[in-house]
Amino acid sequence: MFRSEGTRTPGFKFLLAILVGAALVIPLFSVWLLVYDRQTQSQEATASITEGWGGPQAISGPVIVIPYKATSTETVVENGQSVTRTRQVVRELSLSPEVSTVITSVAPERRKRSIYEAVVYDAKLEGAARFAFPPDLARHGVEPGSMDLTRAELRFGVSDARGLGANPSVVVNSAPLRLQPGGGSGGGRGFFAFVDATQLASRPITVRYDFGLRGNSSLTLAPQAGETVWTVRSAWPHPSFGGDFLPEKRTVAANGFKAEYRIGNLALGKSLVATADAGQSNVIDKVPPASTTAYDGPRDAGVPQVASISLIQPVDLYSQVNRATKYGFLFIGFTFLALLMFDVIGGVRVSAVEYLLMGAAIVLFFVLLLAFAEVIGFTPAYIVASAAIAALNTAYSAAVLGSWKRAWFIGGLLVALYAVLYILLSLEAYSLLIGSLLLFAALAGVMYGTRRIDWGAPRQQELA
Repeated sequence: MFRSEGTRTPGFKFLLAILVGAALVIPLFSVWLLVYDRQTQSQEATASITEGWGGPQAISGPVIVIPYKATSTETVVENGQSVTRTRQVVRELSLSPEVSTVITSVAPERRKRSIYEAVVYDAKLEGAARFAFPPDLARHGVEPGSMDLTRAELRFGVSDARGLGANPSVVVNSAPLRLQPGGGSGGGRGFFAFVDATQLASRPITVRYDFGLRGNSSLTLAPQAGETVWTVRSAWPHPSFGGDFLPEKRTVAANGFKAEYRIGNLALGKSLVATADAGQSNVIDKVPPASTTAYDGPRDAGVPQVASISLIQPVDLYSQVNRATKYGFLFIGFTFLALLMFDVIGGVRVSAVEYLLMGAAIVLFFVLLLAFAEVIGFTPAYIVASAAIAALNTAYSAAVLGSWKRAWFIGGLLVALYAVLYILLSLEAYSLLIGSLLLFAALAGVMYGTRRIDWGAPRQQELA
């Protein structure tokens, strides 16, 4: 028994499959928006989890800031004539240490709320720094007699002072100092201590300090010394080294990492002595956010160079789901091609509604993947979602194609596609190569299978 399809030529069926596939752009794009929305909610939840603990931390110092008197000359116009005036102003001389050694121990901790998770840490910092006046101090335009060494401040910069431990300790030449909040007389973030720097006129001074610091996500150091040695140890097995400097030595293992930086002031491109107007010598206020510390060419004047370590999550499920969704058209295209071949070559009629329903099931895979990944992780979610959609489309195609043998071909195709997609997500460097080879093989197979078809001729199909 036969049913005539009228003007439904193979070419018309091919065009119909393309139109249905194009219609699925809307729900597929909606999935992308859903991934973005869930990622935004995750970031807000992470910020809520870490609220009150301490944000991504950046540290700088120690640095000795000494007020000095300078003569300022300015020219103004009065009654149509230029008048030059001079006045005494107070400026600040910032003296960085010749050598600074910092040993940091970072203890990470996972914190969860509902299905969301954040990584926080409790860091212990121990350091020593040696200060001395350079022999060419006069070249910087500062006369020794103009400095008020008794009003010097020893400053430490901390981007989020909420994370400071209860009992920081700072000792100068064996004498403990009383610490004050803030960035000193010029304002800013961190803590400081008043120090009598008169002994700098005759000999170097040594500063030793230790303090605890809570934060999350990343820890950044803005080096300022003639030579900065920064050693970082942590039990976190997934560090990301960024910023303007990478560690000279690093060891990353399943039980944690160790990194050692050695940074000289020649690499920083700055002198150990700097002068500025009062209140403008706090480096920590100029440190860029951790997310933008990667080297991207010349920096604006005054923006410090940094070394940064991030405690990253090994799997960012939202980025993986987003990447997987970008291959949605590949799934729809391959499935529709298989149905089209059964329609055109096998003589089994497939309607537009059947194309649409199977395409909708494929789009639903990405929604299931996102929903399960937030609860059980990406890989288990991928297995569950792919198995569910492959089984659903296999069972439906058995009814549509009128044969379990043909349905198993559809199911096998979907399983193969899900396996290839997982490989593409795992091998990011080769994803384009593998995807392009897969498309080439599919196109070659379709061209070979349809080489004898008259795409403009109507066909008759037998009804089962």
